[in-house]
Amino acid sequence: MAGNEWINGYLEAILNSGGAGVAEEQRPSSAAAAAAVEPAEVGVRGAHFNPTRYFVEEVVTGVDETDIYRTWVKVVATRNVKERSSRLENMCWRIWHLARKKKQIEWEDHQRLAKQRWEREQGRKEATEEMLEELSEGEKGDTVGEMVHNETPKKKPHSNAPDFQLWSEENKEKKLYIVLISLHGLVRGENKELGSDSDTGGQVKYVVELAKALSMMPGVYRVDLFTRQIASPDVDWSYGEPTEMLSTGSSDVEGNELGESAGAYIIRIPFGPREKYLRKELLWPYIQEFVDGALAHIINMSRVLGEQVGGGHPVWPYVIHGHYADAGDSAVLLSGALNVPMVLTGHSLGRNKLYQLLKQGRQSKNDINATYKIMRRIEAEELSLDAAELVITSTKQEIEEQWGLYDGFDVKLERVLRARARRGVSCHGRYMPRMVVIPPGMDFSNVVVQEEQAEADGDLATIIGLDGSSPKSIPPIWSEVMRFFTNPHKPMILALSRPDPKKNITTLLKAFGESRLLRDLANLTLIMGNRDDIDELPSGNASILTTVLKLIDKYDLYGHVAYPKHHNQGDVPEIYRLAAKTKGVFVNPALVEPFGLTLIEAAAHGLPMVATKNGGPVDIHRALNNGLLVDPHDEKEIADALLKLVAEKSLWVECRRNGWRNIHRFSWPEHCRIYLTRVTACRMRHPQWQSDTPVALHDDEEELFGDSLNDVHESYLRLSIDDKISVNDSGSPGLNNDVDADLPDQVKRILSKIKKQATPESQSGSVKPIEPASGNSLNKYPLLRRRRRLFVFALDCYGENGAPEKKTVQVIQQVFRTVRSDSQLSRISGFAISTAMPLSETLNLLKLGKIQMTDFDALICGSGSEIYYPGTVQCMDADGRMHPDKDFAAHIDYRWEYEGVKRTVKKLMNFHDPQEGNKAQAASENVVEDAAASNAHCISFLINDLSKAKPIDELRQKVRLRGLRCHLMYCRNLSRLQVIPLLASRSQALRYLFVRWGLSVMNMYIFLGERGDTDHEELMAGSHKTVIMKGVVERGSEELLRTTGSYQREDIVPEESPLIVYTKEGIRSEDIMNALKEASRATAVM
Repeated sequence: MAGNEWINGYLEAILNSGGAGVAEEQRPSSAAAAAAVEPAEVGVRGAHFNPTRYFVEEVVTGVDETDIYRTWVKVVATRNVKERSSRLENMCWRIWHLARKKKQIEWEDHQRLAKQRWEREQGRKEATEEMLEELSEGEKGDTVGEMVHNETPKKKPHSNAPDFQLWSEENKEKKLYIVLISLHGLVRGENKELGSDSDTGGQVKYVVELAKALSMMPGVYRVDLFTRQIASPDVDWSYGEPTEMLSTGSSDVEGNELGESAGAYIIRIPFGPREKYLRKELLWPYIQEFVDGALAHIINMSRVLGEQVGGGHPVWPYVIHGHYADAGDSAVLLSGALNVPMVLTGHSLGRNKLYQLLKQGRQSKNDINATYKIMRRIEAEELSLDAAELVITSTKQEIEEQWGLYDGFDVKLERVLRARARRGVSCHGRYMPRMVVIPPGMDFSNVVVQEEQAEADGDLATIIGLDGSSPKSIPPIWSEVMRFFTNPHKPMILALSRPDPKKNITTLLKAFGESRLLRDLANLTLIMGNRDDIDELPSGNASILTTVLKLIDKYDLYGHVAYPKHHNQGDVPEIYRLAAKTKGVFVNPALVEPFGLTLIEAAAHGLPMVATKNGGPVDIHRALNNGLLVDPHDEKEIADALLKLVAEKSLWVECRRNGWRNIHRFSWPEHCRIYLTRVTACRMRHPQWQSDTPVALHDDEEELFGDSLNDVHESYLRLSIDDKISVNDSGSPGLNNDVDADLPDQVKRILSKIKKQATPESQSGSVKPIEPASGNSLNKYPLLRRRRRLFVFALDCYGENGAPEKKTVQVIQQVFRTVRSDSQLSRISGFAISTAMPLSETLNLLKLGKIQMTDFDALICGSGSEIYYPGTVQCMDADGRMHPDKDFAAHIDYRWEYEGVKRTVKKLMNFHDPQEGNKAQAASENVVEDAAASNAHCISFLINDLSKAKPIDELRQKVRLRGLRCHLMYCRNLSRLQVIPLLASRSQALRYLFVRWGLSVMNMYIFLGERGDTDHEELMAGSHKTVIMKGVVERGSEELLRTTGSYQREDIVPEESPLIVYTKEGIRSEDIMNALKEASRATAVM
């Protein structure tokens, strides 16, 4: 071997422990790599400590690859026939390969970060320049000054005076409805199974307690916490209950009775496989299905609350708050469909996690994406930033160092935009969400703060009987900890964390061991999770615990350090109490601490703190002023800080009292007061039309058949177009004379009422379909409000130049023939078109097939930017000219600025790299505006050279970096790029019809081709029924949807779903009917 004895020692250790495992290190599988990187997140519990893996990591991370290469050369030169030499040669080569791979990943990561920084600076520069164009010289000077000020901020004196008025009892007359969303994990109010898997942890505890606390605030009437309904035999039955009450709202603070719907509730929405528990990485394809179910519940609850406290008008959610990326994605769609503000709490962020995993060098980006679906998660977080009015974080560090990594948020640009908004200066369509720090709340009900008893603390000898008196009864965990100590009444330095390298426990132990004075004055207690056998722990945890034991032996700390093997959650408060009784100190030496919840818990029990100066503890220390901050890398600084607090009793008492005096800032009531105050500052918006627009023909009767959450659970009320139409659909035809005795009483009552209301005509089967308006007669409202089924044509069937093909007309004619062949189905059904074409081209296409526009209840044009209702007063004037739904136009206008978006997108699409191409190419424009296809909420560009077109992923990133929020898509066989508002899309337009007219998305059938525009995937996913027409659409636009390495189709659309059915090749009426029957049968048993 080479002369480096350190390397030689590790190589010998690898051989002794079994070097065959190194082969797995060279090509780690996704699952194995995930277990090695973050075992806590993937639920690895029984993994054994792998010494080979440990020694390989030490060599790869601590040795230059040239040294490993020299060792390999030396082994090859001196090899002999012995098996050990052959194994050593093979092992050296593999480790060398690993080191080179790690170096390559680090170089790629460096290049990527450099490119991202350049793009961010370029985007900020262009955004600032464009905002300066239309300003006066004086305003330009002011704006430049703002930029300089924000790039070189000066430290301002800290003021404790709030700059806003906190939520108070004065708001008790409000009746707010708040929606929280937390999708993954096992969520219930009592006996929470925290730690049962990687998805059921602190977030579950947080959202449940937040819902309870908000429901207790003055002015809050109801809080709904949405999560997934799980009917799996692998989990408790309680997770399958549709509703769970968390707190009752039977009376307000003055004792006045409230409505029966007041309080906090867990609402479980079924989505995805009904009988399987899925980890969060597998939930992505079912997000839209959840959105449709949640939307049905919210609409019905809004009506119920309207009857109770809204004076008959719906009470819409005050805010929709998503927790984590998956719930953020859902909140974007829900808030867009309802036009209410959205709030986001990230909890942990995907981009930050991706960078950390890449730095470790153990997995490639593809491996990470395969394991964690990290790119889908990042896009969900970016989309959440696009739509969120408010982003709540725990610390400032989270804002600057984590959210600052995202395309959709730039700290400097956000400050400039906020300053311009305050001065009333236009931002030209550029928006950044407002980031606010609101520390998580805590329940201090079990903590008794009694400052007057501070002197009694520390008299531990009396409690445990060391002074000769009879010992008092003490908690078992006290005995478990004190058995380690030679002198248990010395002040206790307490550290509580899992054995993770980031928690920096070994540095703390070295600081304690190196300071003789600290060892003489205090004991050290390390609570490092639970263990039975170190060898059975994941490798990372096992290596930390092994190092701890070695350091205890090295510094001879026996009798000075406690490291109990077991404790439960109920023991933690008792451990804090024990440390406080000894006048001890709590220490958190983590390299970086995102927040530091244990610091607050310790302060509540009267413990001063010594904590890292990196991350959340800085904010906690500013609020509590109950300890000292240290550099986690400096052992002497840690020891000196601990010694100072232990030795100076007056300082200890002052820190203790400060913690108790200020701990209320981290209570749930304080959290909720700040929360509601910040939410109130958002731009409030909600649907405006429901007050004067009926959603059903006969409200009293239609209430019985409203599309509520109960419809999802009740199989009795489902559609079956196989032979007969179910009761849910028509309300009169096709009913059996006898009511099944096994049906629930509520269903019996509904069926009986329907039977009584049935007319002789309907009973005889002579049913006339609803006739659309003809001649000069116009309906006041669209017939959508009377429909029970809607068939939507969304076929993207275009020729080479984006002209529509006649096959679309043929499909429409065949579906008309199929539906109208059944009089009962025809009576309750309507039709709609959803297309990227403008209205004029859509009507021209219908003329080719001699189809009347009044055969359709709705025309969704411009990729979902306009909705028309043919034959209605709402969309047709006296001269017969059609105009779009004005309410929908106002609905999607959020964060839309036509000219600013058009100018930026055109500039990006026509940009040419000077190093590529000649001057003639640079002078030509790749895209030009198609004025005929554009409207007030849709910018359509004709593409001249498809080879120069940028993928949607890349274009969306560049637009976000410039502070613009919009929805981009290629359409019409890649002949056009269309840009529409953020809240507009063809799928969201269908949800708008649900909210506006009461026609549930679950009762819609969407006809698609096998390919289509780049929004094709969005139309496939959801609770509607999707009919894929095989062989109809030959060319689509998906090839420019995403770049290499992005999330994939299976992250949007389920690979297998009973809601998606296929026809046979061709366009035949019988195939269409069979597909409709298949979809009906599949959904009836879901």
